[in-house]
Amino acid sequence: MVENRPFLGFLTHLVLIAGVIVVAFPVYVAIIAMTHTDVTLNSGAPLLPGAELISNLIAVWTFDPPGAPPFWLMVWNSTLMALIIMVGKIAISIISAYAIVYFRFPFRTLAFWIIFITLMLPVEVRIIPTYEVVANLGMLNSYAGLTIPLIASATATFLFRQFFMTIPDEMMEAARVDGAGPLKFFRDILLPLSRTNIAALCIILFIYGWVQYLWPLLVTTREEHFTLMMGVRQMAGAQEVDPQWNLIMTAVVLAMLPPVLIVIAMQRLFVKGLVETEK
Repeated sequence: MVENRPFLGFLTHLVLIAGVIVVAFPVYVAIIAMTHTDVTLNSGAPLLPGAELISNLIAVWTFDPPGAPPFWLMVWNSTLMALIIMVGKIAISIISAYAIVYFRFPFRTLAFWIIFITLMLPVEVRIIPTYEVVANLGMLNSYAGLTIPLIASATATFLFRQFFMTIPDEMMEAARVDGAGPLKFFRDILLPLSRTNIAALCIILFIYGWVQYLWPLLVTTREEHFTLMMGVRQMAGAQEVDPQWNLIMTAVVLAMLPPVLIVIAMQRLFVKGLVETEK
């Protein structure tokens, strides 16, 4: 039984409120900044909304900063990259987990642990050899170079494997008695049962692809392949002109919107896919 201690409850809420303020205040400053002119922002950081929101939104979509493509093209590149990475990671991971759990072949367990061990290797360890492979295959400055090296996921493979292991063997035997082959069992039984896990991973993997900065920075030098994260950095670091902070903050807020909207729209499936244990 949890004791009712008013002071402890007050202290808990105070810590939570302080944490929310620390996390949310930079976002609030960015949202406020996108409603002012660059003249106002250069003179200080206002904390109250201005009247330039619409004009800044229109200007950022037509903004063509030095050394970067138009804003809409960077949004398209980031969206395409995130979607390809998301679909590719889920497709490869669920098929890999299916093979590891339901097929009997030599060194099956070893294959899984080799995949799992890659989780212990940070990106910085793998990035130079991965770049060399991509360069030797001629995939620099291409959508293939942006996405293919990132579509393998040990985390998703591990999660699908753990889920498949919770499915009773009797279900597989019943499907086999009914004449269902491996592909039919996978398509008609495993995929529908995995929809909440897939939805949760879709959110995580889309955001993973959307916020990529280091890898696109290495493999892309042409402006037509710049992602939104690269473009915002280019807008802030342009040497030829003074940074237009009102447009930069508008671009930052717009870059935050897709992940936030996806999390809000799929929140119930996301939580269910992470915490659901009884299948």
